[in-house]
This record gives sequence, C-alpha cells and structure tokens, in this order.
Amino acid sequence: MRIRILVSQPPGAVLYGRPWPTEGSEIDDLPTTVAAHLVASGVAEEVTEAPPARRRKSRRGGDDG
Repeated sequence: MRIRILVSQPPGAVLYGRPWPTEGSEIDDLPTTVAAHLVASGVAEEVTEAPPARRRKSRRGGDDG
C-alpha cells in the first residue's frame, strides 16, 4: 500500500524504526497493516494510480419539450 504522509512530527520521531518522513513524502514499503492504520488515523492518505474523479457540470435550465 502506497501512502502519503499528511502530518509532520517533532524531531526524533520514528515510523517503523526509521526517522519520521517529511510531510508530503510517499512511502510504499511499510506493512499493509501499519499503512492502513496511518490512513485510518488521518496521519496519511492512500495514494492510488487512478486520476482524481472529474466533476460533472450540472445542467441548469428548464425542460425543452
């Protein structure tokens, strides 16, 4: 599971035995359970390969018939 860190930590903080990554860093070598916990707690977000969903413009106006 690839995640992006959303929260910075104080100097000296560690994540799974190594220095805490900087905010915005992407990580893909954590165990899935650790990564999922970080996402569930709001500390990170999952990074997916799919592009963001496009918003559809709504049609505003009356009936044409």
